[in-house]
Amino acid sequence: MAKHPSSEAPNDNLEIIEHGGVTSAAGFRAGGIHAGFRRDPNRLDLALVEADELCPVAATFTQNVFCAAPIQVSKAHLDQRGYGLGRAIVINSGNANAATGSVGLAAAQQACELVGEAIGCSADDVLVASTGVIGQILDLAPYSAIDALRAQVSTEGGSDAARAIMTTDTVSKEVAVSYVSADPAYAGKRFTVGGMSKGSGMIMPNMATMISVLTTDAPFSPEALHTALVTCVNESFNKITVDSDTSTNDCCFLFASGKAASQAPAIKEGTQAFDEFVAALSYVTQTLARMMARDGEGATKLVTVKITGARSAEEADLAARTVANSPLVKTAIFGHDANWGRIAGALGRSGARFNQEDVSIDIMGIPVCRKGLALEFDEDEALKHFEEPEIVLEADLGAGDASTTMWTCDFSYDYVRINGDYRT
Repeated sequence: MAKHPSSEAPNDNLEIIEHGGVTSAAGFRAGGIHAGFRRDPNRLDLALVEADELCPVAATFTQNVFCAAPIQVSKAHLDQRGYGLGRAIVINSGNANAATGSVGLAAAQQACELVGEAIGCSADDVLVASTGVIGQILDLAPYSAIDALRAQVSTEGGSDAARAIMTTDTVSKEVAVSYVSADPAYAGKRFTVGGMSKGSGMIMPNMATMISVLTTDAPFSPEALHTALVTCVNESFNKITVDSDTSTNDCCFLFASGKAASQAPAIKEGTQAFDEFVAALSYVTQTLARMMARDGEGATKLVTVKITGARSAEEADLAARTVANSPLVKTAIFGHDANWGRIAGALGRSGARFNQEDVSIDIMGIPVCRKGLALEFDEDEALKHFEEPEIVLEADLGAGDASTTMWTCDFSYDYVRINGDYRT
């Protein structure tokens, strides 16, 4: 399991759960096994996350037009709204089941039917996701392991599930937090939010992440849960990029069992309880997002890009995303080169509106550009800063009050090797 990358400390009310993950919230079990989607018998490749009973679920999905069969099936099971009720999600790695036509759709639906039979629920209450190579027909034979997987799911099985969904990831990604509500309607109730994610390459999500499953034991309606999820996804998974590629299989699911306050009313938007939950969910999603950026294919550094002084939130995002996606910026970081001109060049072509004479740029807290002009700085000092595990790039556009933060990673020789050998 990955250690949390350095991050802003959670508020005083949040307690990080040691070794927490997708089963930390009450009412959930999970597991992962080797079913045969991968050739290596030592690689887990089939995961199941199951709720004790039917519960509210919210989701975000890839905006890639070439969306995979499991995305289409899961959307249908949520009536295309992105929220509804669900009992479980099954995920395979090793094959994306994308660009596989009607055969792929049938396979995804069959997976839901097999899980439904094993659990004793409707196939429509099961969600499905896949990750791996695009364009290859998914063999249904490994799904014969569903009964064996179901037999071993437990409250301790979250780490196996997190490992089973990995592709080129070097570490599994899990996190969970809990908090005590101060809202009078839930005073004294402790709620938990946890989850797991996978993602290392082909990452620049759009309303989703590579694959993430999140859980909570707080009481919610599907609609309010979806609002909370979209709010947090937009400030976490939609703020990362490894290589500017949006996958065909991006999806994020959030289940809410309500087990921590079974007699309490569902949490509503506009309440203190809703804000508390969003703060906890935000910490979980941002931590997982940073883990994915840090574990980018071939990456040696987590890179944080901070933009201030933009005219609007949209333009701040344009500026940050262009810097974060720039191969020249990313390779300079890999080479430990404080080449601020590459950052300036990316800002200038981003589409954000500003005057170059108003721009300031810092690298790892070292001022390198003021009023659009170079500043002298100690190259040896900058080189020492590049030994840190996280590199922070900051730019003030001097054009307004909007700001944003985005996370990415450097580009190393290994990124080309990994992707050049991906199918072979």
